[in-house]
Amino acid sequence: MIFTKIIFNYLTQRRKDAKSRTPVNSVSLCVFGCSQTTAPREELEKKFSIFKKIRIKHIIGPTFILLWQGISYSGIMPPYMLPGPAQIVMAAVKDFPLLWMHLLQTLKEAGAGLALALAFSFVLALLMDANRIVKEALSPLLTLTQTMPVIALAPLLVLWMGYGSAPKIALVFLTCFFPLTVGLLGAFTQADEDQLKLLKSMGAKLPDLYRYIKLPQSLPAFFSALRISASYSIIGAVIAEWLGGDAGLGVYMIRVRKSYSFDRMFAAIVLVSLLSLGLIKLVELIERAATPWKHKE
Repeated sequence: MIFTKIIFNYLTQRRKDAKSRTPVNSVSLCVFGCSQTTAPREELEKKFSIFKKIRIKHIIGPTFILLWQGISYSGIMPPYMLPGPAQIVMAAVKDFPLLWMHLLQTLKEAGAGLALALAFSFVLALLMDANRIVKEALSPLLTLTQTMPVIALAPLLVLWMGYGSAPKIALVFLTCFFPLTVGLLGAFTQADEDQLKLLKSMGAKLPDLYRYIKLPQSLPAFFSALRISASYSIIGAVIAEWLGGDAGLGVYMIRVRKSYSFDRMFAAIVLVSLLSLGLIKLVELIERAATPWKHKE
């Protein structure tokens, strides 16, 4: 009995010592093994994270430019008919002072026409939204302005207004007026009815409804229409310049086409595209500043 008690006490003491002792060997091995295996894995993830950040849109552009340059260099099409990107860049650098002068003229005409279209479309959208009779009377006329081809109106505008900047500004105005008006009017009509009823029940007047409800809620649709109109403004100005004038990218394109300088022709086309993209990006920056709640992360 005494012998059994001694053995029991011995085993109990050994068990207590084992619990109080820190299992250094297993923990240290686990930590050591994990550090050895995770370190290379983290390095590989850092290396491949660069490829994850590359998107398809970053690959398509350079691939298209290289393919274009290869077709031009291989002689599949004659270089004077399809100049390569390198030739276009060289022509743009060589003719840069002349291109810059014509670009400024086109930008002035597009900016003036877009500003007029913005002002008139805002006033007309307000009137059509506030008064049902005005809306029913002007909606057919507004639609009619888009059934007529703009390029067919350009010769008439030149005949009526001469060869100055006036017909170009008028054509840009007609091009940009419809999308801006339709976008604003649609945004006004889609305002939250419950919020409008709440303000009316609190004694709010018509200007208060536009200030607190309709105008803030119409900003996303307005900037979407403005992006489209900004790109249309450059195209409208160039089309108007094709029909007459003494300055502008459209005039420059007509002159270099007659001299068969297709590298400079392509340089003007690329410049028009870049100018339209620049205006679209400018509208996006203004939208971010005007609607910070929409882009808040």
